[in-house]
Amino acid sequence: MHPEDQAHAALAKMFALAKAQFGSAVKSQWFYVDNGCPGCGRAVGAMKFKGEDTLSLNAFIYRPRGVLIGYLLCERCAKQVLAAGQRKPAVETPLHATIEQALIKAYQRYITSLDA
Repeated sequence: MHPEDQAHAALAKMFALAKAQFGSAVKSQWFYVDNGCPGCGRAVGAMKFKGEDTLSLNAFIYRPRGVLIGYLLCERCAKQVLAAGQRKPAVETPLHATIEQALIKAYQRYITSLDA
């Protein structure tokens, strides 16, 4: 299976879990496909994790729209997020805020393009 197809299948599973946990607060899903990492703009690709090639698939709930936004991170940003999570679980970092703002802007552009 192609990595993008794997990411979409994983996002579908994440959506089902989010629906089960948050109910009607999660209404739809969208996958961020803009070029570059939403954290820093670098290229996104496979990275080594525990000796395996992996992708850093993540999701964020854009609450005003009830959208689960799936996205991939570059290796550098993924490692920063993982390290921050190990130091202080469930605490957002400035990188999280940067990623969320980039995703919100990209989603808003996407929605606007549908109206055009």
